[in-house]
Amino acid sequence: MGVVSVLTQLDNFKLSLTNEPDSFMKARGTLIRRSPLTETSLIVHWCTRENGIVKTVAKGARRPKSPFAGKLDLFYLCEVEIHPARNGDLHILKDLTVERPRLGLRRNYVQTLAAAYFVKLIDQVAEAETPLPELADLLDRGLNYLEDHDADERSLVHFEKQLGGFLGVLEPGIDPIRSIREHFGNIPPQRAELMQRI
Repeated sequence: MGVVSVLTQLDNFKLSLTNEPDSFMKARGTLIRRSPLTETSLIVHWCTRENGIVKTVAKGARRPKSPFAGKLDLFYLCEVEIHPARNGDLHILKDLTVERPRLGLRRNYVQTLAAAYFVKLIDQVAEAETPLPELADLLDRGLNYLEDHDADERSLVHFEKQLGGFLGVLEPGIDPIRSIREHFGNIPPQRAELMQRI
């Protein structure tokens, strides 16, 4: 997808925020964070190819008979339908279909820790609602790899090198994670524990 196409898609999304309150967008994304909003609702963050990091509210998701029950878990890859917010950046999650739950990431603590590190690192370097399909694709490939293979130092460094390359921060002779740290600040704390355990 070319830069012009991505910019056009982003402009169309932003226009829909102001001009078409009843419109919706569909996206394919990985659930990267969730937190309580009220007693019955959740705030859910997605890493999508189409719109980058997107925040949504899943109304009623914490109710026992919610249509979202069992569908909103970390690392799930989903097709989502989102109604854009009229104001702000907290959009409404209307519907979703789980495409890949990635249950293998929960087979042991190290796998879950590695997956959490990949997610946190992407979330740290990505701008909200900025289409970066390369980063979403890297996250999907990284999580899919961890679902079927044990986390090791080689896969960790490969992920960091790919990320540094997409961000344009790699420097010859410098570890990829050091280059990322110099440009984006402290790295997620999961990395230190992960390096001790693998």
